[in-house]
Amino acid sequence: MKANKILFIAQEIVPFTESSAIADNCRYLLQATQERGHEIRTFMPKWGNINERRNQLHEVIRLTGMNIIVDDTDHPLIIKVASIQALRTQVFFILNEDFFRNHLNTRDSEGNEYPDNDERTIFFSRSVLETVKKQSWYPDVIHCHGWIGALTGLYIKTFYKDEPAFRNTKFVYSLYDDSFASTFPENYLKKVIIKNMEEVDFSDITTPVNYHELSKIAIRWADGVLQNCENVDPSLIEYAHSLGKPVLDYKTGTEYADACSEFYNKLYNQD
Repeated sequence: MKANKILFIAQEIVPFTESSAIADNCRYLLQATQERGHEIRTFMPKWGNINERRNQLHEVIRLTGMNIIVDDTDHPLIIKVASIQALRTQVFFILNEDFFRNHLNTRDSEGNEYPDNDERTIFFSRSVLETVKKQSWYPDVIHCHGWIGALTGLYIKTFYKDEPAFRNTKFVYSLYDDSFASTFPENYLKKVIIKNMEEVDFSDITTPVNYHELSKIAIRWADGVLQNCENVDPSLIEYAHSLGKPVLDYKTGTEYADACSEFYNKLYNQD
C-alpha cells in the first residue's frame, strides 16, 4: 500500500527563506515527492524576515483563532498561506505575535539565539497538529525537517494518539547539522507535557535540554530517521540504531528522492 499523503514540517523553505541545507533540501523534496505521485501539504513558521507582500501571504480565516497553551499561557494562533507557483502547491505558515512575527529565525541579527526558542518548539509542533486536525486531512507520513518541529512525533504518539487524523500516521525525522549552542530552561520538559497527557518517560534525556537531547526526543518518538547532512553527529545515528529505528543514510539528488518515497511506503506498511 502506498503512503499517499505526506505532510512536510519545515524549518525553512526556499523561496520564502534564504538558501540553507534545510531550505534547499525541502524545496527539492517537495517537488520530487509530488512528482512521484504523493499528495503533499507543508507547514513552516512565519519568521519575521519573510516578506508577506512579496510572497503573497494571506490569512486563512477558517483556520485562525485557536489558542495554544504553553506553560499555562494562551498564545493566539494565526494561519497564513502562500503558493509555490512552480509546484502548484500551498505552504501554510504558523504565526504568533510573540513567537514568530518579530523573530528573524532561530537567531537575531547579531547571531544571538532567542531565549524563547524552547517554548517555540512546543507552540509550533502543537499548532501544526491542531491545524491539520481542523483541516480533516489525515497524513500517512509526517516528515519533519529542523529542530523547531522536534516534538511533533512525541505529541502524535501520546497526546494525539487517539485522534483519527493521526491514528495511523508515521513520523519521520531528518537530522541536519543545524544545531544550537544554548540550553533550554531547567523546566523545559515540564512545559512540554500537556494537561491530560500520559506520563512520558524522559529517563534517557539529560537536562538541561540542549540540541543533542532535543534530537534524541525527536528520534525516540520517530518511526524512521533520515541523515540529511554528511556531518550529522554520529552519536545521534547510533542512538537511532540502538532503539531499532529504521535509518536512511545520507543520499543526494534523484537517489535521495526515490529512497524517501520508498522509505515512506515501507514505514506506512509496517504493522
